[in-house]
Amino acid sequence: MIEEKVDLRREPDLNSIQSTFDIAIPNDPLMRVIGQEEAVKLSRIAAKQRRHLLLVGPPGTGKSMIAQALALHLPRPTEEIRVVHNPENPERPFVEVKKAEDVRRELESREFAEGELIDPKDAPINVAEKLGYRCKNCGTYSSPKDRYCPKCQRLKIGEISSTNPFGDLIGGLFEVTIGAAGISGLPGMNDRVTTTRKRLGKEEVIVFERCGEMIRVLDQDALEKRREFEKISPRKVLVPLERNPFVLATGASETELLGDVRHDPYGGHPSLGTPPYERVVPGAIHEAHEGVLFLDELPHLGHLQRFILTAMQEKRFPISGRNPQSAGASVRVDNVPCDFIFVGACNIQDLEQILSPLRSRISGNGYEILMETTMEDNESNRALLAQFVAQEISIDGRIPHASRSAIDAIINEARRRAKIIDGKTNALTLRLRELGGLIRSAGDLAIINGDKFIEEKHIKAALKHCRPAEEQIKDRYGSYQRGLSADITTSQKERSPYYFWNEHRDQDQMFY
Repeated sequence: MIEEKVDLRREPDLNSIQSTFDIAIPNDPLMRVIGQEEAVKLSRIAAKQRRHLLLVGPPGTGKSMIAQALALHLPRPTEEIRVVHNPENPERPFVEVKKAEDVRRELESREFAEGELIDPKDAPINVAEKLGYRCKNCGTYSSPKDRYCPKCQRLKIGEISSTNPFGDLIGGLFEVTIGAAGISGLPGMNDRVTTTRKRLGKEEVIVFERCGEMIRVLDQDALEKRREFEKISPRKVLVPLERNPFVLATGASETELLGDVRHDPYGGHPSLGTPPYERVVPGAIHEAHEGVLFLDELPHLGHLQRFILTAMQEKRFPISGRNPQSAGASVRVDNVPCDFIFVGACNIQDLEQILSPLRSRISGNGYEILMETTMEDNESNRALLAQFVAQEISIDGRIPHASRSAIDAIINEARRRAKIIDGKTNALTLRLRELGGLIRSAGDLAIINGDKFIEEKHIKAALKHCRPAEEQIKDRYGSYQRGLSADITTSQKERSPYYFWNEHRDQDQMFY
């Protein structure tokens, strides 16, 4: 086997490889798109200049792959979107947009305000006892969740009788009752202890807090930072800074696409309910802010295309409750940013169902691209097809590599399909999804047979399993119509107008 991988884009020579194991797969996702040079070129421009794209072509030609690869060529998001509580009108929360530098600076401040975590043994003895980490009787350290010391089996708090004038009379009963009340009910045990210490000649307040199995220490500076954060209005991160720049919204409902406000059975009651700002849910158009919003089968969105158009025009779209019966119907958040690159995809026959204003918006600030279905049959393109085979095997991860003979068989099949489906000679098909299914089927056969590589025999055998259902019907029944007639019941035949007029021609006068 060849130790160094071969880059077939630079050296398009299939004689230099023995199997797909020897083929180098490009790191750039756009370079993994086969035979769509014009679409790849315009995608690079769209990523750099933030242009919209409409990809038109049959299934399996690489539309989804181009959209995902485009997103990976965008810079990382620089803004975080938050929803802020509005104390004067809770049903109208504010929107806050934070830059990346401000988010990181605030995160550092919050980490500083959280103080320092220390081991209970490193804390002063009286502090560890008051917080419930140290037994006052024997000095053993244990979890504050333990009511009794695991060593001496006595109540950790101890000294109950010294503070209770009736301790001698009901000491045991009092101790059992207090123990059953739980940790928070035990006298002498606190969630936090405040004390002072001298630092650089000055006395400062220091607070020790229980934090699981550790103790949190807050000095004067940390306490001041915490007070500052407590004064700030509560908020919720709607679209985080660290997010996926690619958002797939194919088949999304109105709520998934545009956002919503969750229902609260308590109607947002200050004590029982959830505040309105916490119930706001972003839509796909908001999550795609500074990224790519991909909608495959765009015409199937129907009337939702108008909302996409509005979001593309304004680059802001409000979030409101979509269900009029919900408590969220009265909540509305205005001016939520949604500055995205729109990538739509559809088949040629569905092109007329896309709204004209939406197509105009794409054409005015982007490109409409017709995908290629074939590419010329030459050495370079045959090498690209071999790269595609290697990519499919790598993505699947459950099938072995293909030998050189198997690669040649797949190239011959691509040549045959280009002629049968698209009527092109001296061409290779770019309807690669079906070709990928053939590779996987051949790989499954190789696994079942215990073979190390996918061979030509596996490709030939897989061709029998990968035929369309129409071809199988034609082989079995002679024609699709004959197969259809053999599969329907007598009552269905009688209800069929076509069948009736052909079988009862002599009775047609009864309808006149």
